[in-house]
Amino acid sequence: MIPFLDLTRQHAALREELLRAMARVLDSGQFVLGAEGRALEAQLAALSGVRHGIGVASGTDALRLALAAAGVGPGAEVLTPAFSFVASASTIAMLGATPVFVDIEPGTFALDPDAAARAVTPRTRAIVAVHLYGHPAPMDRIVALARARGLAVIEDAAQAVGAAWAGRPVGAWGDAACISFYPTKNLGACGDGGMVVTDRDDLAEHVRRLRHHGDAGRYRHVELGFCSRLDELQAAVLRVKLARLAAWTEARRRIAARYRARLAGLPLGLPVERPEARHVYHLFTVRHAQRDAFVKALADLDVGAAIHYPLPVPGQPLFGGGGEREFPEAWRAAREVCSLPCFAELTDEELERVAAAVRQACERVA
Repeated sequence: MIPFLDLTRQHAALREELLRAMARVLDSGQFVLGAEGRALEAQLAALSGVRHGIGVASGTDALRLALAAAGVGPGAEVLTPAFSFVASASTIAMLGATPVFVDIEPGTFALDPDAAARAVTPRTRAIVAVHLYGHPAPMDRIVALARARGLAVIEDAAQAVGAAWAGRPVGAWGDAACISFYPTKNLGACGDGGMVVTDRDDLAEHVRRLRHHGDAGRYRHVELGFCSRLDELQAAVLRVKLARLAAWTEARRRIAARYRARLAGLPLGLPVERPEARHVYHLFTVRHAQRDAFVKALADLDVGAAIHYPLPVPGQPLFGGGGEREFPEAWRAAREVCSLPCFAELTDEELERVAAAVRQACERVA
């Protein structure tokens, strides 16, 4: 079986260095808000083209705290894509605000700026721009809309660390950006973790306060905050991996290019990479009109595939389970998408086997 993802290969290659990094933390005796976390924050801020990084407990917490620091709360509305992971909307609801769903561009799965403009109301306070699957959203148009309407922009870069739009890194466009270090991400921890990156001093200070119980210093709690800190062990692990991120990204991009060449001409929608975009291929996501049968055929041929996501966010029971008429592109994507193996350690021989299996699967479900 060719796995959809195999993290054991990554960790086997880094095992000794990871163990040394963990031992360094154990020897320090400091496990929260220490030197490893501060170093990682500086490195991720630099990668994102901004001045501040604030480590938190998860990518979900990064979204929740960034939105809160941007002024989102009860009575507010926040525009968010109808097709994404649920946290792009659930974090809005956690703050007592209302997620307002917006349909997507069918090529990139990103929030449609024209649809977003139609969705703005006097209660709209922010836009969440999701860089889904590693392809950046059209940030120039989204930021222009937001600035014209006086809205904050929060980038959900959970799947897109290292990506760029128009030569500018994701994270450097909005008021803040949110990164996830969930183990399966391009830069993944050995557990949970996340980070907010921003160029705004006021927002950075607010997120730092919120992540630590609203503490303004010396046990002076000025607002209701959270307990959401990136621990030192995870920060040390991530620093080891960050040194390899550029090479891993290039490997993913090479895999994607070879897939495009091998799968050309099939009745299969291949990922789009806009001329302005630098795609980091967190996922190599294809579309098939008979997706479920196609994925089963791949499994029968010993190739792992995954579906991200089988329901649009407004279709989730949490949000009422509807919206098919209002968000047709999101619903069509949810029925058609699946992702092929695309990780840096995938071998050339495995890639050729996947490509052959995809061709056979297309013939079987034609």
